[in-house]
Amino acid sequence: MTLNRRSFLATIPAALALPRVARAADAGIEVYLDEPIGTISSRLHGQFVEHIGGVVYNGVWVGPDSKVANINGIRKALVDAMKPIGSTVVRWPGGCFADSYDWHDGVGPRASRPRRANFWTDVGRLKSLPQSTPSKNDPNEFGTNEFMQFCRLIGAEPYIAANLRALPAKDFYQWIEYCNSPADASTLGKLRASAGDIEPFRVRFWGVGNESWGCGGEMTAAEYSVEFRRFTAWVPNYPNTPLSFVASGPNAGDPRWTREFFSAIAAKNPDLFNRIWGWALHYYCGTIGKGDSLNFSTEEAYELLRSADRMEGLVRQTWDIMGETDRQHKVKLVVDEWGDWHNDDTAVAPHHLFGSIPTMRDALVAGLTLDTFHRHADKIAMANVAQLVNNIQTLFLADGDRFAVTPTYYVFRMYKDHREGQSVRAQFSAPAIGYAFDGKNQHVVRLAGSASVASGRLTLTAVNNSVTDALETTIQLRGGSAKEARGEVLTASDIHAHNDFANPEAVKPGPLTVEAAGGSLRVKIPAASVVKIQADLG
Repeated sequence: MTLNRRSFLATIPAALALPRVARAADAGIEVYLDEPIGTISSRLHGQFVEHIGGVVYNGVWVGPDSKVANINGIRKALVDAMKPIGSTVVRWPGGCFADSYDWHDGVGPRASRPRRANFWTDVGRLKSLPQSTPSKNDPNEFGTNEFMQFCRLIGAEPYIAANLRALPAKDFYQWIEYCNSPADASTLGKLRASAGDIEPFRVRFWGVGNESWGCGGEMTAAEYSVEFRRFTAWVPNYPNTPLSFVASGPNAGDPRWTREFFSAIAAKNPDLFNRIWGWALHYYCGTIGKGDSLNFSTEEAYELLRSADRMEGLVRQTWDIMGETDRQHKVKLVVDEWGDWHNDDTAVAPHHLFGSIPTMRDALVAGLTLDTFHRHADKIAMANVAQLVNNIQTLFLADGDRFAVTPTYYVFRMYKDHREGQSVRAQFSAPAIGYAFDGKNQHVVRLAGSASVASGRLTLTAVNNSVTDALETTIQLRGGSAKEARGEVLTASDIHAHNDFANPEAVKPGPLTVEAAGGSLRVKIPAASVVKIQADLG
């Protein structure tokens, strides 16, 4: 019998697939406590919920009559697990789905809401499933009021992505009115109140279309600039509810889309930059052919991490192009779709399109990316990982009454202590990792991270990308000293380690020993790990 490479890897026990080597290289970190960058907003740790695969139905929403424990139809286990992450922002209802969604379908009595074909109905694994599958035909049980209920339960700000491709601007205005109008001020406000939500939702963040260069209309940047102006002109405003519009930005590092849109806005009227709160950059990382989430080689692991580290350059490049015309940088970056994308061969249910089981490798990607956002807290105002449950870079796995948190979830839980802290400059030094992939010699950063200060406490997070080597690390505090320090680490004996329904606690954080001596700290950062170090400053 002949085995291909993937089949061969599948026969190797996880503990033997990537052997650990008991040695440690030297690394150094310098934290400049007196060199602030910007406040790390809680919105940099935002989430994304799209009507795709098993994200909403069988994920967030199980229905009020379900045997699965729920709060008015929303999965209780998910609500409980979100609370330790802390308050952030959630984007909904898409994604590409947003530009096919009529919000009118998702309001009013649930029993009378129409069933509509889902945008993703004939994509990938959904093609062969029955037409009655919620992923193929959306029953609209989860609409605006249900989404707002979910946000209230987890203490999150709502961020709504509006349909620019398939609906007129009138429907955008009316959705704002439905959400933000006092109950006695309009018919739409009264309709919202009839569902039990008398008080306005006061939705501040509105995405004006999604990926308008692709699934959101296949427009040019100049064409989209006209639509953006039209949709955001003379929108209804209500007391105590400022509106912040997010424009559809580039696909990864496409400089032309950014440059043409900003040039078109400036040519029309530079004051229009005041109307744009955020510019949405989307970036997904992966290996060639996306690859398998559970069976991968050392070289494939490094290639994914190298791809994830590309976010640093994309942020800098896009920011610089924005500044060519928006010289005062009135518009901030919003990375409202990011994550690593694998094949969905490991999805926990047949209808979970783009779903996969994450491993420690995905946790490293999450840490690398969040640390990048922290280092650019002066540029990035919001970010939303794709997606919350049963999808890309997912925090949770759910199917029926089964539920598990992933290694990515623990990264978000560990990193929450950065929120609202002052990001400070930090320099991470360690030799790059060299490897060969697809016939080429490549290298990836070995150690990267971020640092912040709040109320006399330093929080430092870092990722050691080496699959084999721990790092004996000295942390120098420039401009201060540490009275005491403590640490937490997320790692496993093998980078393939993951949580699933059968073993939901295979990967979880543990304590990390940190030695404090005046202006320096000493710590050993394990191979393939994400760490958090906190020090009380003197």
